Amino acid sequence: MFKKITSDRDPRDTVLSEIKKEFRPWFTKAGMGLKKTAERYPKFLFCMMVINMCLSIILCFTVMRHKEVPKKQVAAPVVNPVSGGLDRIMQAGAALKATIRLKKQVDSITRQHTLSKADSATLLKDLDSLQHIRNHINL
Repeated sequence: MFKKITSDRDPRDTVLSEIKKEFRPWFTKAGMGLKKTAERYPKFLFCMMVINMCLSIILCFTVMRHKEVPKKQVAAPVVNPVSGGLDRIMQAGAALKATIRLKKQVDSITRQHTLSKADSATLLKDLDSLQHIRNHINL
């Protein structure tokens, strides 16, 4: 399954060296042509480089500038402070009533020496309800 693969390829040959061997004549011709053009028209190439740099600077500060997008303002819900406060007081009172009722039920179940399956299920349900009320009030 894990058989060593042998090859008669020279280990110094790489993909890059093979590409260079294959395309060297074209790269050489292109390099010589660019060199002759640069020697014939040096002032023109210099002026084109300066124009390109100026154009790049102008575009950088005008067209390509990132404009800040105004943030959307979230409309805060208008709450009447009197009714909002009364609602919270009413919710806290209801939670307090439920807590007292559940604690009495838990205390009566825990006083028993042996618990039936129904008592155990009721106890777990009541303790979960107390935990839920506690988490809801703390938020």
